[in-house]
Amino acid sequence: MLQKPARRPQFFYTTAPLPCPYLAGRTERKIVTELTGADAEALHDRLSRAGFRRSHNIAYAPVCPGCRACIPIRVNVAAFEPNRTQRRLIAANAGIEGFEVPARATSEQFALFQRYQAARHADGDMAAMGFYDYRAMVEDTPIETMMVEFRDHTDALVAACLTDRVADGLSAVYSFFDPAAPARSLGTWMVLWLIRRAAELGLPYVYLGYWVPESRKMAYKARFRPSEILWGGQWRMLTDAEIETGPLTVPAEATITAG
Repeated sequence: MLQKPARRPQFFYTTAPLPCPYLAGRTERKIVTELTGADAEALHDRLSRAGFRRSHNIAYAPVCPGCRACIPIRVNVAAFEPNRTQRRLIAANAGIEGFEVPARATSEQFALFQRYQAARHADGDMAAMGFYDYRAMVEDTPIETMMVEFRDHTDALVAACLTDRVADGLSAVYSFFDPAAPARSLGTWMVLWLIRRAAELGLPYVYLGYWVPESRKMAYKARFRPSEILWGGQWRMLTDAEIETGPLTVPAEATITAG
């Protein structure tokens, strides 16, 4: 009789404390695990539903002592209705088209990435990335990943979004855009495009990573309504009252599992 091979154990590790990239004076720690082998896709799906994000072949989630500022958030695609500002933005960017291309780094993407970093995040670690670092960010993926390139009527690349396909949605991994066109609000535009694309594919959610109500650059994620947050180990609807201040109650500690 043939025996089924034993399932390889999945190991999780906690990173050393580092300065928080979102909130000054706070410390960041993450729980991380490797995505590898034949089960990488299924594991990534489960971890995404548990609030993890992906970078290269690593899945991670914050486990910062005494802090719950980073809140996993996803857009409910079927119920989403753009607000007045978002409808104006859709009309203003009607000449921009999104193209799904393989997750392959190009010099054109990298040039745009560099301009974006220099203008928006000049003091961040990513501003010092060379082409080979950028290529690793784009191409080192063990799961189904694509780059969505956004081009205007002249075929110029104006924005791009590295995007994972998960079982129940699309997950925005990292996006960047032309910093010389702030009126276009291309960061918001890319999320609106992903929501529309997920609807076309029959997928229920667009995962936006972590909503940080106290961080100006991360608070925008709550503008896509209705959205759901992972709080106290359960996905639930984000309420109007919580948008400015964040969830009003502290969740019970939830155990993160990959099963």
